[in-house]
Amino acid sequence: MSTAFIFPGQGSQSIGMMNSLAESNTVIHDTFSEASDILGYDLWALVTEGPVEKLNSTEITQPAMLTAGVASWRAWQAAGGANPAIMAGHSLGEYTALVCAGALNFSDAVALVSDRAHFMQQAVAEGEGAMAAVLGLDDESVRTLCQENAGGEVLQAVNYNAPGQVVVAGSAAAVSRLVQNAKVAGAKRALVLPVSVPSHCALMRPASEQMSARLNDVSISQCAIPVIHNVNVQAAADENEIRQLLARQISEPVRWVETINNMHDHGVGLLIECGPGKVLCGLSKRINRDISCIPLINKDSVVAALEAEK
Repeated sequence: MSTAFIFPGQGSQSIGMMNSLAESNTVIHDTFSEASDILGYDLWALVTEGPVEKLNSTEITQPAMLTAGVASWRAWQAAGGANPAIMAGHSLGEYTALVCAGALNFSDAVALVSDRAHFMQQAVAEGEGAMAAVLGLDDESVRTLCQENAGGEVLQAVNYNAPGQVVVAGSAAAVSRLVQNAKVAGAKRALVLPVSVPSHCALMRPASEQMSARLNDVSISQCAIPVIHNVNVQAAADENEIRQLLARQISEPVRWVETINNMHDHGVGLLIECGPGKVLCGLSKRINRDISCIPLINKDSVVAALEAEK
């Protein structure tokens, strides 16, 4: 049995999300200080004190989640944790995985995701795009629901999070139509998500193009630990492919179910969620019950993960 590390993206943030780990790890504060120096504002204060509306703003959430994931990874290393066989990150979490795998320098990545968030926010005016979670339908039924409610606008299935849990994104009006009609189509529930940009759909193509140019300015190395990418559920062959996949990722779906099953097929029996919360552990239970998952959320969970890994 081998171990894989998984890194969450937007949606796992909350006020005080790193407090428990910070109590026993000075590396948490050090990592946030490093990020704050790059960003030019006190990221730790925002994460611990809020306000929540600001933390939930895409341009703050993305560097906050990247920093939290890297800080958790550094806490794991400080505790004597071994390197996993493989890594993956959900959406933004892919950047965190690439930092921890040695492909991206942390300071470069902080600036990079800050720009990524800016490009995404610019691509669609606030209020014009939306995302919604659809529960209780299979993937094909969600795709059909998107076709039926698009009305000539963009509406796509974008996050394949777990069986029966698919996130859609597109124009706000189209997403609203889908939410209204989802139960008639057999969904248990459909709810609009509190996000400011419609990630991973065609509306993000301008951001994808800007990101492609921005990535050319960043030094990227070959991964020391393989990272499975969202777009094609494969590890990149080289640094240029990493750039291409990161640019495409903004406007293409997150294939998370396939990612977890791919890990299982390659002998992974333990997942360690590295970052605040335990959203990905919850999804993994629904995807494949043959894999166990431990979230690194406090000192006790770090100890539990160290024991499970032996």
